[in-house]
Order: sequence, then structure tokens, then C-alpha cells
Amino acid sequence: MKILHIINSLATGGAEKLILDTIPKYNDAGIKADILLLNGTAHPFLEELKLMNCCEIFVLGESSPYQLKFIFKLIPYFKKYDLVHAHLFPTNYFAAAAKRISRSRAPLVMTEHNTSNRRFRSRKLLWLNKTVYKAFTKIVCITDEVKHVVETKAHVRHEKLILIYNGVDTLKFARAPALRRSEINPKLSDVDFLLVQVSSFREQKDQSTAIRALSILPSNIKLILVGEGSLRDLNKRLVQELSLEDRVVFLGNRSDVACILKASDVGILSTHFEGFGLAAVEGMASGRPFIGSDVPGLSEVVAGAGILFPQGDERKLAAEVLRLMTDKEYYQAIAASGKIRAAQYDIDRMVQAHIDLYRELTNS
Repeated sequence: MKILHIINSLATGGAEKLILDTIPKYNDAGIKADILLLNGTAHPFLEELKLMNCCEIFVLGESSPYQLKFIFKLIPYFKKYDLVHAHLFPTNYFAAAAKRISRSRAPLVMTEHNTSNRRFRSRKLLWLNKTVYKAFTKIVCITDEVKHVVETKAHVRHEKLILIYNGVDTLKFARAPALRRSEINPKLSDVDFLLVQVSSFREQKDQSTAIRALSILPSNIKLILVGEGSLRDLNKRLVQELSLEDRVVFLGNRSDVACILKASDVGILSTHFEGFGLAAVEGMASGRPFIGSDVPGLSEVVAGAGILFPQGDERKLAAEVLRLMTDKEYYQAIAASGKIRAAQYDIDRMVQAHIDLYRELTNS
């Protein structure tokens, strides 16, 4: 069986991380899984995948993925593969159009990675979304909340949807060695209580609430922010305005996230909305307590194991951090329950569920 995954690029993000982690596993399972990028600009994930030498990597361009000509460039690939799996906008739109034009019989699958996007919030775009979704043989939803949103807002038939939770290499995060804090950044020491948020700096994420929470916490509590994005400078200015330069560390993109989590005390994800929250599972798998915004998708993953706080409420977030720092029994209980929850989202379960779906759709 030959499967082609199509995505905008391998810039840092949750969907991109899943591609990086799962493509090798599909190939190890005897399925030829390759990847096509609308934008092949060099990013750490792309370079890491190249080093694995596990698949073919096709690139349509080196600039913006928002080019209609890509629709026609995609058409030949529908004839070369048994099944095509699309991720993110505009890739899913272009793949749907290419399938219709090519009249290919190859099943077309897409994964809906989020509970909210502009196409769900706009009436005009919502109509277009419904039309596009009709081209897909199956739509993978990564949480029940995502499935509910697609079914109710895009009015996709229930039988076209399938729930497959995202997955993380939980053993990797559980067994990772901790970096020395001074290796991460000279301003960090062993007496600090370290918070870490791993997420890109874009509209969806809410690092600013975590920064504001830090401003009302004791000075020995520090915050590590891992990731890149267009809103990074805005958050840096907020740090300066609150005089937190000595307590907030911007690390950029890192390939050693598991080791950074092991060096920290608490994992957090402050966000406006979330389809799933890979960072939550990674944090819990590392054996650290996790605190996340109480938003659909993320709450489904965290509730009953980690800690949830009202979205955008820096005082509630600060209170939860303070309790974890001062109550050792509470800290240990949250860490233990999180580790158990993370095991439910192991990547091998996710990969097998996708393989089962691919075999069902291709009759192989």
C-alpha cells in the first residue's frame, strides 16, 4: 500500500510534528508512506525527516503555500498512490480540488486538527468548507470536540467522520535525560521553580497570559517559552514592560524538548483554542504536572489528570502554580495522574488506528 501525506510545510507545529513522528512508523509497518510539501522551505522538522531517510519527500515550491497552481501540480500524485491524506488549510482545499479534477478513485482522507478556524466562523467560508469536505472519503477528527464541531458547523455526515486521537512517543518523554538548567540558559538555576510552555507564537496560542501570571508570582519562579512565530516579538515586549527579562527565557525551536521538560517543574499550555494539545501529553508523559487552559479539545485530554484554568485568567493560573510549588503531595499526585493519562495517547495506538483505516479504504 502506498500512502501520500500532503501538508503546507514542515514548519514547527502540532500537525507537522505528527507527520515527523508517524511517517517513519508507517514505513516500519510495511506501508510506503511519503510526504508532499506545498512549501519546502528548510525547517528543523524537515531536516530531521531527511536525516531519517525513511521516505520520499516531494516539494512543490519554496514560498507561500497559497498558490492555486498547486492544485494542478497535485493531480499526478493521485495516480501514483493508493490513498492521499491531507493536512491543514490550504492543503485540504487544494487536495479536494485536485481529486475532483483528476477524477481519481484513490480515497482522499483529511485530518481536522482544530476546533476553531476562520472558515468555521465565516458564513461565506462555511459554505465553501461544506463543499470541500464532500470530496473527502473520510475525515479524521483528533478529539470528540473536533468531531462535534465538524459535524455541527460543517454539517458533515456522521458516517464520514472517524475519531482517532493524536499520539505521542510517551517512552521518549518518560526516559529522556534532563538537561542541566545552566545548559538551557545561564539565567536558570537549580533553586528556581521552572515552568515551560512549548508552542508556536501565533494567534491561537496565549503565552501572554502565562507571562502576566509570572508577574504576580514569587521571583524564584521562571518561565521557559519554546517555539517561534510571528507573535514572539509582541510577547518579548510584554516581558520588557513587566520587567521580567531575568525570569522569562525564549528558546526558539528546539529538538530536545523532552530533555527540557525533564529539567522543568511544571508544563503549561496557555491557549485560546486547541484541537488536541500534543504539548499536554508530552508534558504529562515527562512525569511533570501539567496546567492547561480550559478550552474544548485540550480539556478533553487534560481533565481529571492535569489542571485546567479559565482561559486568559492569569490569577487562576498563578494560584495553581503556587499550589504546586508549595504542596508536595498535590504536586506528586498531579504528576502521577498525568503520566497515567499520557499512556492512553501513545503514538503506536494512533499509527495502528490510521493503518486500519487505510486498509479499510483501500481494501488491502
